[in-house]
Amino acid sequence: MKVQVTCELAAGRSLTTALGTDARRLLREYRLRTAELSLVLTGDLAIRALNRRFRQHDRATDVLSFPQFEDPLAARLGAGSAPLPLGDIVISLETAARQAHRMGLSPADRMQMLLVHGFLHLLGFDHERSRRDARLMFGRERELIALLAGAPLSKVGAR
Repeated sequence: MKVQVTCELAAGRSLTTALGTDARRLLREYRLRTAELSLVLTGDLAIRALNRRFRQHDRATDVLSFPQFEDPLAARLGAGSAPLPLGDIVISLETAARQAHRMGLSPADRMQMLLVHGFLHLLGFDHERSRRDARLMFGRERELIALLAGAPLSKVGAR
């Protein structure tokens, strides 16, 4: 599995190693051993431009995901040895820092939460479809954040 982390702002460079490690752990958790994942840490201006272009929302946001497959199950079919591009996750360091401050979290913890959120979107989870889908996604999000924090698998719902 390959994780490419690109940081466009100096303020986020200290987070790249930990986020790359977390992304690899998420890929292992979902048995996506041949997957490739791109993670871009950027600022509000860049993510606003992406949000405007791809979602028609002219504002900065915290995280955007760009899956490579319309059918998320296709991502699981890459059992062979060929690399499988899962998709791209783009996180705004500036928005994440503001959110971390408001939430009483460290920027690193907030970035980890956004990584998990973006990752689940790549797998087809979508909290905007329905309340049921939102409950499912946010429940899985909590489980994966606990897993990354080192909670025993029995506590986070091992599969």
